[in-house]
Amino acid sequence: MEFYEVIEKRRTIRDFKNEEIPQDVITRIISAAFKAPTNDHMRDWHYIVINDKDVVLKLLDIIPKGISDEDMEKLLKDWNLNDNEQQEAYKNAVPKQYRMLFDASCVVIPLLKQKVDILKPDNVSHLNGFASIWCSIENIFLASTAEGYACNLRVPLGDEADYARKVLNFPDDYFMPCFIGIGRPKDDISPIKQKDINVKERIHYNKW
Repeated sequence: MEFYEVIEKRRTIRDFKNEEIPQDVITRIISAAFKAPTNDHMRDWHYIVINDKDVVLKLLDIIPKGISDEDMEKLLKDWNLNDNEQQEAYKNAVPKQYRMLFDASCVVIPLLKQKVDILKPDNVSHLNGFASIWCSIENIFLASTAEGYACNLRVPLGDEADYARKVLNFPDDYFMPCFIGIGRPKDDISPIKQKDINVKERIHYNKW
């Protein structure tokens, strides 16, 4: 698959086939993560790959399994989601937060060696390591797409990261930015309408 074709085909997918991913494919996908730029050249990242459904079941136990229509409407209001296409995207995504990970062929947990307090940085430069691992996460999405798979992502809410640490036993000085689900997309998925962006209007040369 050509590079720009991968870029074009990369989509967040929350509906997967019941299919295992070969270990050598997982290795290639995670290897791509280590090709991402890093602020300190150390790439002090680890990735926990969970394909044992019993472990996945335990890991996801803290995540809500659905949302009522009333709570969905409250969420849209509380988060000031006023655009119709944006609302439809959230209405599709939020109820699937548990199932999209449980149905994935594997769940990947990226981990970053925490050298500063990411949640209370002294300055923007203290977020360099955090920014770097997000570059590696995008590489996982792109590599998965190139392999014919797809990903979704959930940023931990509340105590989810602390709970994941207890389940997976990763060290206290490593920070978990997200859950990633990887799998083969179902054939009958209806694409979520994306906002149409005029790229030329978003590019500014020399000044705004």
